[in-house]
Amino acid sequence: MTDPHVASHEQEASAPPSTGLLSRINAVVARLGMYLSVTGLLVIVTIVFYQVFGRYVLNSSPTWTENLALVLILYVTLIGAAVGVRDAGHIGMDSLLVMLPDHVREKIELVIHILVAVFGIAMAYNGWILGASVGTVKIPNLGLPEVIRYVPLIASGVLIVSFSIEHIIALLRGEEVVPSWN
Repeated sequence: MTDPHVASHEQEASAPPSTGLLSRINAVVARLGMYLSVTGLLVIVTIVFYQVFGRYVLNSSPTWTENLALVLILYVTLIGAAVGVRDAGHIGMDSLLVMLPDHVREKIELVIHILVAVFGIAMAYNGWILGASVGTVKIPNLGLPEVIRYVPLIASGVLIVSFSIEHIIALLRGEEVVPSWN
């Protein structure tokens, strides 16, 4: 008797990779996004180290470090989350989906990607509205406009939409989106 979990993975492995223009562009963008997220994480660690060093060794904590680290966390997490949508690193219900017949599973996956795209549109739209509402306000201790806190929300929303469209096209063609790290 064949295990449905194993059979599903064998079928996915045999699906041709998506090689369209959108897939090639998204793979490059996803890889760049992950590089930027990792770099941002390293910068956050450096900033926090400098803040702790200033507070406990120099007895003079720099005032800008906390606000800059908080801004960078937004970029790291939101861009990283968008890349997770493309490379299927998000939380899913795969264990339940593999038990369903292929035609039902594919329909549910299609609905999931459409809902994720709608969520991405909402993120981008609301990020734009929120950013516009604070466009003239400055971040204390940084002197940067408050709108920079909303740029990663907009960018992540746009990326999520693009990555979801890629998954939808691949599903309709019977292809598989190859993660950008392969």
